[in-house]
Amino acid sequence: MKKTLRAKDYAALGDFRYAMRQFLRFSKEVIAARAKLTPEQYEALLAIKASRQPHGMTVGEMSERLQVRHHTAVSLLDKLEARKLALRKRTNTDRRTVNVQLTRAGTVLLSRLVLIHYREMRRRAPTMIGALQRLQK
Repeated sequence: MKKTLRAKDYAALGDFRYAMRQFLRFSKEVIAARAKLTPEQYEALLAIKASRQPHGMTVGEMSERLQVRHHTAVSLLDKLEARKLALRKRTNTDRRTVNVQLTRAGTVLLSRLVLIHYREMRRRAPTMIGALQRLQK
């Protein structure tokens, strides 16, 4: 069944996208100024930290989580390793499997950045949630 969108649906979609773009611009500026990272590098650090696996995540899982190709995830990881923010470890059970983990420096940096993002997201959440709720009506 195809639904015809109403003017208020377009407005809600537009409002949500606008709020997201504002947040993403804020995020990009914060991570560039305070950590000299790209948004993708920040997202990689966050994905690694958010992994529920006790030994980090595989590069393939990181690729899926970030919705990028495997070679892009490898390139991001290379840059994070060069800055000593993340590291790769081969598993003992299958030497072909490589887990990705944050270093102590990566954890400390991410903790600072996440707190800033958390506060900003909580500030912007009512606008984003309101737009999404209007789409449900």
